[in-house]
Amino acid sequence: MVASLVAAVVAAVCYGVASVMQAIAVRAASHRPVPGNQAAAPGPDGAAAPGPPGVDPGLLVRLLRQWRFVASLGLDIVGFLAQLVALHRLPLFAVQAMIAANLAVTAVCATWLIGATLRWREWVAVGGVVTGVGLLGTSAGPEGASQAGVVFKLALIVAVAGLGVLGAAAGRLPDRLRTPALGVIAGTGYGVLGVAARVLGGFEPLTLIRDPATYALIAAGIVSFLFYASALEGGSVTVATAAVVLAETVPPAAVGIIFLGDRTRPGLGGVAIAGFALAVCSAVALARFGEAHEDGRADGGGEPVAQMAGKASA
Repeated sequence: MVASLVAAVVAAVCYGVASVMQAIAVRAASHRPVPGNQAAAPGPDGAAAPGPPGVDPGLLVRLLRQWRFVASLGLDIVGFLAQLVALHRLPLFAVQAMIAANLAVTAVCATWLIGATLRWREWVAVGGVVTGVGLLGTSAGPEGASQAGVVFKLALIVAVAGLGVLGAAAGRLPDRLRTPALGVIAGTGYGVLGVAARVLGGFEPLTLIRDPATYALIAAGIVSFLFYASALEGGSVTVATAAVVLAETVPPAAVGIIFLGDRTRPGLGGVAIAGFALAVCSAVALARFGEAHEDGRADGGGEPVAQMAGKASA
């Protein structure tokens, strides 16, 4: 149990550091106008190119040319492996909330990587995340005894396919609706990824090849990252991240309790609920830190992350 708790914290730290690096890389690789700036990134011929309609798959290709993005993928891999270890012993509601705690890591790391300053409310939110995770670690029981059948795992693949269709449609919405819609879809996909990782039958190569959950996990990871990157590319980092946090924590927690038998320690259900709510709400409060400015203000002063990303890639 202790090793699983440590693994969940390691996953949150890795994801948090990777998020800052990916946000900078996405802005630098984007061909869409920066929110609030009508000038589009130059096209191949040097002329101003309008933002591409819908979801731009070429974004992933351009991101692979960014060293920050490549390094962040390494951190994501380490974080995912740690998440698998955590899911082996802990219930979904605890692991997903702890993973959402990576936003506290993101906020603190951003003070080093982009020179922003945390305000007192953001420090309170960081403390809320830490406290909520502590309560979850204290109250979480072992993972549920229920084993998922083939039908359940195939349903995960169908869910990912449905998210792909919804994401493609959401990508063509106006930015005001596009960003939260893609955030919710990406967050739901990350939730499916967590559920799929939770129900893997084993880690032996032959077992993984034969397990439908393996393919649901891989597909969910690709689809979710593409939609989250697209949400960051053309809209508010705050809105996108808040939507992802809510969608990747609440639905998987419900699935774990209803279908997979996840429970808390006897008599600590209230503590688990309080810890979950505190961790998730505090993480959502920190989502707006994604738009912090170089001078630490969020009121329009200073230099936005998007502009700083352009400098970093120069």
